[in-house]
Amino acid sequence: MSSSYKNRVIYLDNAAATPINKAVLKEVSRAAELYGNPSSFNDAGRSAREEVEKSRLSIARFIGARAEEIVFTSSGSEANNMAIVGISAGGSRKKNKIITTPIEHPSVLEPVKLLKSQGRAVTSLKVDGAGLIDINDLESKIDGNTRLISVMYANNEIGTIEPIKKIAKIIKNFRQKLEIGNWELGIHETMYPLFHVDACQATEYLDMNVNNLGADLLTFNGSKIYGPRGIGVLYIRRGVKITPYILGGDQEGGLRAGTENLPAIVGLAKAISLIDKNEYPRLTKLRDYFFERILKLLPDIRINGAVGEARLPNNINISIPGLSSEVMLLELDKYGIYAGAGSACTARSVEPSHVLKAIGVENRYLEGALRLSLGRETTKADIEHLLKILPKVVGDLRKRYTI
Repeated sequence: MSSSYKNRVIYLDNAAATPINKAVLKEVSRAAELYGNPSSFNDAGRSAREEVEKSRLSIARFIGARAEEIVFTSSGSEANNMAIVGISAGGSRKKNKIITTPIEHPSVLEPVKLLKSQGRAVTSLKVDGAGLIDINDLESKIDGNTRLISVMYANNEIGTIEPIKKIAKIIKNFRQKLEIGNWELGIHETMYPLFHVDACQATEYLDMNVNNLGADLLTFNGSKIYGPRGIGVLYIRRGVKITPYILGGDQEGGLRAGTENLPAIVGLAKAISLIDKNEYPRLTKLRDYFFERILKLLPDIRINGAVGEARLPNNINISIPGLSSEVMLLELDKYGIYAGAGSACTARSVEPSHVLKAIGVENRYLEGALRLSLGRETTKADIEHLLKILPKVVGDLRKRYTI
């Protein structure tokens, strides 16, 4: 390895976890010294409770919600599970159909799979080659038995941004028709279906106002926005009933037992306050520059996911035929380039990406997928360096072996 490549680190796995911001870390450290239990009836407990509720209000304002609509969890995965299992646990089995997509995060797909095994009806929406859902398919599948529709805001692997507002409008229109029918029958009940949005990848870049989005439930977390790990949020619209499954305490409005993770909650609020929407155009330019150059350097690669405005600005997902992701990642590591291959929650799986299979990626491209997710620290010089190293790595590996 050339000495010019030594001691240089380029972190391109921000979709898995972002580095914690120094100002956030400072807040986490400060809050860690507040030893009182927020549920305790003493001054130490009241001080801790004040910090929790101050952070809750700040986070609620960020998404245009009420403070009481914010529930803290340990992660985005837990928040997704809480939304899906908690909503489906209530009500009759007849009115309990779930509609989702085949490209959701595993923390959505697995609880849905569990509920299906328990007798719940589950329907999957069609997606096109870019990962965008078929709106007409949704309109044809939504019915009076549908309880929950769960669609990811922006895909964690391929960066495709779903038309959340259009989906919400379809659901709203269906509810209105159902409401008229129920009124004529003299039925008064909370209107379904509910709309859940996994927004973990979108938080840093896209509109998160739940009123604009039309979401009834929305998930996000700290580790994707330069905040602490171990903290997630589930927004639950007022009036929506959810069945808790972590029992044994009255925390979080009785929806999630357990002493609140005060340092992480305070850190999340700080991280949200530091989100800079100017990163969107900056990273978009870097992303598109990479795509333009890499197609000339490695013309046989495949770009996975949508292009242009329908893609997250920091997401690059390409497939290189004839090589495996694992081998390429190990080789890039040698040059200080840290990348990923797909969902970090299934990174150790030997199975090809369920997302790539669902959007119809040919077999020869499935094994060689790379996800390069840019971040606040990514510079034009980093992209130029990547454009030098990646073709070199591919060329060297192809000389040695192919899969």
